[in-house]
Amino acid sequence: ISLDLKLGKKVNEGKTKEVYELPDIPGCVLMQSKDQITAGNAARKDRMEGKAAISNTTTSCVFQLLQEAGIKTAFVRKQSDTAFIAAHCEMIPIEWVCRRIATGSFLKRNPGVKEGYKFYPPKIEMFYKDDANNDPQWSEEQLIEAKFCFAGLTIGQTEVDIMARSTQAIFEILEKSWQPQNCTLVDLKIEFGVNILTKEIVLADVIDNDSWRLWPSGDRSQQKDKQSYRDLKEVTPEALQMVKRNFEWVAERVELLLKTKSQGRVVVLMGSPSDLSHCEKIKKACATFGIPCELRVTSAHKGPDETLRIKSEYEGDGIPTVFVAVAGRSNGLGPVMSGNTAYPVVNCPPLSADWGTQDVWSSLRLPSGLGCPTTLSPEGAAQFAAQIFGLNNHLVWAKLRSNMLNTWISLKQADKKLRECTL
Repeated sequence: ISLDLKLGKKVNEGKTKEVYELPDIPGCVLMQSKDQITAGNAARKDRMEGKAAISNTTTSCVFQLLQEAGIKTAFVRKQSDTAFIAAHCEMIPIEWVCRRIATGSFLKRNPGVKEGYKFYPPKIEMFYKDDANNDPQWSEEQLIEAKFCFAGLTIGQTEVDIMARSTQAIFEILEKSWQPQNCTLVDLKIEFGVNILTKEIVLADVIDNDSWRLWPSGDRSQQKDKQSYRDLKEVTPEALQMVKRNFEWVAERVELLLKTKSQGRVVVLMGSPSDLSHCEKIKKACATFGIPCELRVTSAHKGPDETLRIKSEYEGDGIPTVFVAVAGRSNGLGPVMSGNTAYPVVNCPPLSADWGTQDVWSSLRLPSGLGCPTTLSPEGAAQFAAQIFGLNNHLVWAKLRSNMLNTWISLKQADKKLRECTL
């Protein structure tokens, strides 16, 4: 698409951005950032050359990361240096805040709590967007009693629960993503909207350097977020340059959130090519986590020397590997592998209906000194491998975390639907 999109009418204008309809792309809007920085509900505001581009880069990377993980967002794609295309949403006028460390306004509202107090799980708060009254804090009850309706969706208990759960998951994914850069995500502010076409609640608005507190090495004195602007005694050109350098620092590093240094792969060993369709399911499930998967055929009973040679091939190239042993009838493959490698091995036997109950014992009753767990589901074997890689790979971890959230949401929505039918 060319950069000169046809703009429709201005739908909205905030302190730092403008929103335009896109007549050629129905159901979408253009989010245009401004070179403006504000604090204290615009009590302080300044022009900052280049801020629109920095903000747009930051938001585009963060939304891409979340979307690839499986979080539902309004983001469609980056359109230019200073604008991106998003699904048109009716915005829910609540700022959701998730905190890992007590600082800022939390300390003012909760005297007696020292800065640095850590919340496990992270603490969630909400604020009603109302500049005239300085965005008062709201409770869940107030939000439910407000009986808001956006794009035909009434905001009730189910919707509030979904937003609260999503806020925590989004915070945890971003927190995990900043850790490899030795950066602590202290807190995060986000907003949701109802997509006017799908009627779904999605993460909307922007997530840029105004949306969070970031402390390199967990050290507040090195803060790189908008707090460095809020804290200025007076705004001088030099002070604004310092703030801008902080914003640029974040925009450069946020692109690294989409990459990971950590490699990993799954190697599926099958005792016979007749097990191929079972193994293909493992490979397909690995792909959903972005994990490369190789399939090999080898029998520990009929060619133990070859099995051990294949094993040493994967031990020798330095790529962290999880072996999945797929052997029907008597599973010698998993136990032999487990006894001869320091890498994790998981059994995933393809059990047949006639002998399955007897066959499974060869995977469960192992000689001492072997540690290979057994999972019967091919998807389960892939998930087990993903959980191992997720310990060192924030992109895999983000997909696992997002899956948990989406499963929870779909159960919640199914329950709501069922109750509406019964009522």
